[in-house]
Amino acid sequence: MVNRQYYSARTGKNVDAIRFDLPMLRRLFRDIFLAFTSNDYFQEAFGYYCVNAGEVPGQLGTDIEAQMFKSLRKSNLWPIQDKCLDYTEDDLFDVIELLHDWISKPIDGFHHTWNDCGWHYNIFDKQAGQKEFRDQINYILCDYQDGYELSDKGEILKQAEEGLDLLFEADLPTYDPENVEKRVEAAISKFRSYRSTLNDKHDAIRELTNVLEFIRPKLKEIIARKDEDDLFNIANNFGIRHHNDKQKTDYDKEVWYNWMFSYYLATIHGCIRLMKKPDTKNNNNSNSDY
Repeated sequence: MVNRQYYSARTGKNVDAIRFDLPMLRRLFRDIFLAFTSNDYFQEAFGYYCVNAGEVPGQLGTDIEAQMFKSLRKSNLWPIQDKCLDYTEDDLFDVIELLHDWISKPIDGFHHTWNDCGWHYNIFDKQAGQKEFRDQINYILCDYQDGYELSDKGEILKQAEEGLDLLFEADLPTYDPENVEKRVEAAISKFRSYRSTLNDKHDAIRELTNVLEFIRPKLKEIIARKDEDDLFNIANNFGIRHHNDKQKTDYDKEVWYNWMFSYYLATIHGCIRLMKKPDTKNNNNSNSDY
């Protein structure tokens, strides 16, 4: 299947091509699920039917509905092809993430020709199956409401604003996995989660400033004191790190939280790269600043 925009959508003449609603998303998802199912991408997880052996269970055993409940703590979601047209948004997103965990591309096995039984696979490629699933799901998620995407980790995130997607996807240079890289990754996931609230975004911004605080001793070796203070000015005075009557909080948080997060994320990328340069020297021009 070719994924591209056709004339009226490409030229902006079809207003319905811009965004679609939950009922259409559910229908499109159902088609994708059925296509992957018919091509045996869930055979490793769900098992298969054999004309000789009967029902052959997969990794999930004989009660897949129970396994769905175990993972999602929700009932009445199985069988997917029958129930998905009535899913809530949360139900649908939960099931998409779960299927990303369960899917695997069939690679090799044997073809049972008797009575046209079909392929019985025993070798699968999970990463390849997940990649193909993400590609198909993201083709429809990007145009649902404000836009979403299924990440490489199998989490549904709010689609990044144009120009910020590369920043969100960029890998940090290896510095301190526990105190820097993992914390930055967790902050990004929390900020971009489709369930994120303003409080979640606030916490994600604060986590980035905590990372900056952790690397602050090293920052003193590469930037001037005034520049260092400026990095923390927003967090210290606009209700991110402190809670007192001196904080400036009367601003549009929906707008400015996005800016703050991208500002601190870009700052961390820049600072880490400066500190990792082998010829980095103290460019403090005034020791008296300290």
